[in-house]
Amino acid sequence: MNHPTSHQAPNGTHHDHRHEAGHGMGDQAEILDLDAEVLAGHTASITAWLPLRTAPRHIVDLGCGTGAGTLALLERFPEAEVTAVDSSAAHLHRLQQNVTAAGAADRVRPVRADLDAAEWPDLGAPELVWASASMHHMADPDAALRKVHGMLAPGGLFAVVELAGFPRFLPGDAPETAPGLEERCHAAFGHHDAHVPHRGADWGTLLAGAGFTVEGERTISVDIGPSRTDAVGRYALSSLRRIRAGVDSALTAEDLTALDQLLDTDGPHSILRRGDLSVRTERTVWAARRT
Repeated sequence: MNHPTSHQAPNGTHHDHRHEAGHGMGDQAEILDLDAEVLAGHTASITAWLPLRTAPRHIVDLGCGTGAGTLALLERFPEAEVTAVDSSAAHLHRLQQNVTAAGAADRVRPVRADLDAAEWPDLGAPELVWASASMHHMADPDAALRKVHGMLAPGGLFAVVELAGFPRFLPGDAPETAPGLEERCHAAFGHHDAHVPHRGADWGTLLAGAGFTVEGERTISVDIGPSRTDAVGRYALSSLRRIRAGVDSALTAEDLTALDQLLDTDGPHSILRRGDLSVRTERTVWAARRT
């Protein structure tokens, strides 16, 4: 998705969220799984909206991460098989665990591939290609779009889902010792977007330039909560942990202390102890057809 949050799925071309500092593949896999769990309803609404002419039998999930999109597509299209593509062996391993737990392993073909490479592996001729929170990580999005156009079956659909940055979780007046801390963290972390120059691109124009006919665009506002669910707390914790390493030199000592208190899972101010968390973000989807 996938801001990563997704957050995007989170998580990119390789769904590795390379612009985030100081965290390993296990942390990324965890937040991708949490993103899938917390935002499952919103992902389902996107798959339901897609202007498909017939139910696809073959789907390709580009930058599949740990399988949030793959699982949503398998549920939406029970007769379909999904080719799930990612460069991370760890993410593909987690995806296989997730689809096995869902009883759908026989419907998924994992493919490890670098989507920035000059040549892609043979992914067949799918009727639907899904790319959630991955296109903005491509080194050359125009080239990638042309490859997708050439891969799709005639009349097939390409769904591009992009995230409006990291989600927000805390009320504006929180925490009590540093009101507005979360927004200051995001502002301080914003320089990392320089490493992801295609975030916020005009995907409708880029899709048209690659030969697609854009048949729909929809922005979904996510506003879940306040919530006391364990998943939302862990999602907030993981998200702020990812930001922490990138804001050392940009926040005041008071803000850093307050942030570290939120991240201290054993402390009295832990974000996991809060009952006022929500999930606020936006996702935009473009549906483009190969005519």
